[in-house]
Amino acid sequence: QVQLVESGGGLVQAGGSLRLSCAASGRTFPSYTMGWFRQAPGKEREFVATFSWSGDSTYYADSVKGRFTISRDNAKNTIYLQMNSLKPEDTAVYYCAARTGSGSGTQGRQYRYWGQGTQVTVSS
Repeated sequence: QVQLVESGGGLVQAGGSLRLSCAASGRTFPSYTMGWFRQAPGKEREFVATFSWSGDSTYYADSVKGRFTISRDNAKNTIYLQMNSLKPEDTAVYYCAARTGSGSGTQGRQYRYWGQGTQVTVSS
């Protein structure tokens, strides 16, 4: 019912910036609570950032807090992840996801829909 397509990944040097986009189609985008996750080689998928269920606040993993910013453009049915001061340990496939329930939004199992992912590689 909801399709999510990420874009904007690529190769960047440490200290650089990237902005990821996630375009949603299908059911009305504002009805879903959106978040970002990532999965590095050999590791499980981990939480990165999310909007609150009420939509009035944001929450970030400690590892990215102060460097990454999640934002949205409801008119375009798109969310973004602005990533600054990138580090090699940020290298991962980044996924956007959508959930319909409440909760912290920090657990992957809370999300119903997932994008295909976009690769971010940060070189040292």
